Amino acid sequence: MSNPSYQRPQAAELLQRLGEPRRFIQIVTGARQVGKTTLITQVAKQSSKPYRFASADEPTLRGPEWVAQQWEAARLLADDRSAAGALLLLDEAQKTPNWAETIKRLWDEDARNGRQLSVVLSGSAPLLLEQGMTESLAGRFELLRLPHWTFAEMREAFGWSLEQYLFYGAYPGAAPLIRQPARWSRYIRDSLIETTVARDVLLLARVNKPTLLRRLFELGCAYSGQILSYTKMLGQLQDAGNTTTLAHYLELLAGAGMLAGLQKYAGDEARRRGSSPKLQVLNTALMTARSGLSLAKARKDGGFWGRLVESAVGAHLANAATEGLCELFYWRDRNREVDFVVRAGDWLTAIEVKSGRMREMPAGMNAFASAFSPDRILLVGGDGIAIEEFLSRPVEHWVTARPS
Repeated sequence: MSNPSYQRPQAAELLQRLGEPRRFIQIVTGARQVGKTTLITQVAKQSSKPYRFASADEPTLRGPEWVAQQWEAARLLADDRSAAGALLLLDEAQKTPNWAETIKRLWDEDARNGRQLSVVLSGSAPLLLEQGMTESLAGRFELLRLPHWTFAEMREAFGWSLEQYLFYGAYPGAAPLIRQPARWSRYIRDSLIETTVARDVLLLARVNKPTLLRRLFELGCAYSGQILSYTKMLGQLQDAGNTTTLAHYLELLAGAGMLAGLQKYAGDEARRRGSSPKLQVLNTALMTARSGLSLAKARKDGGFWGRLVESAVGAHLANAATEGLCELFYWRDRNREVDFVVRAGDWLTAIEVKSGRMREMPAGMNAFASAFSPDRILLVGGDGIAIEEFLSRPVEHWVTARPS
């Protein structure tokens, strides 16, 4: 049963910002279906100001005049003497040509005229948004990153169990469909994966080999939690591409909130960047929707379920990293490996994930501890911290120093 009144924690932060005197453009960014549009409209309704909402999320890009038209309509609301300013909510504005330059011009005009028009931009193409922000809107914006939903959020909003979260992932829009598994799977593949690739990656970034990008994503879902060299990837993909292309495509997929390539933890930046990536989905639904397995069959497949558990823990950590709360790596030296290494400021945490019992500490953890002296070593699952407990708490609880 769903809880229709549920609000993500970031809503309170955005409402507080919009209640302050007009200082910055608020930019809300995140993957598709993490609740950006719902969050900004919830906040607008709670605000005392009139607001205008408009979206540029169309298959065909809107013309450059679209932003100015919406802005002028919002100015009429702000200029009404009975209103103490107004809000303008622009969804996917980065999909219009010259959007950042247009917004800079209009924002600066309002600043000179003392107009109290607060502006919120939301978008699911973080790379494009960040490019526009740094090139044209420097000093004029605050960023609010929305990650994928956590287990705690899906449990509170939809009453999900741990097994449901591990298998069905964290797309709130798909939650009502889980009683119809085939329909749920089609929704994830068609409405989320294909839409994200077609509109947020291929339409807005330079991709010379779109087929290679799609196949790389499929490979990443099949091998989530595993370390693959770029050479092995090219062999699996049977494409005459190069490692630079694959690394670029992984960055695009990570920016769209789908698939990341974790770097190896090492003492220097050059060695990290030259390492083979560990593939990591950012939402486990991306793995299971393509697997053809039901929840019951997946639960009986020990190998698949183990990869799903590790990927869920990795996604929990990786989403915190996208918010800027920490940095996420893996570590391997010959046949010794640590699943995840998390750096939050100067605090280093090593994490091993196990779905079964262990008789002794893994050799990889002992080797890593000897080489890097981490501040904390965590075993998640098995005889360690319960998977449910780990996923129920924010990542900061596990990877930052606790007050003495």
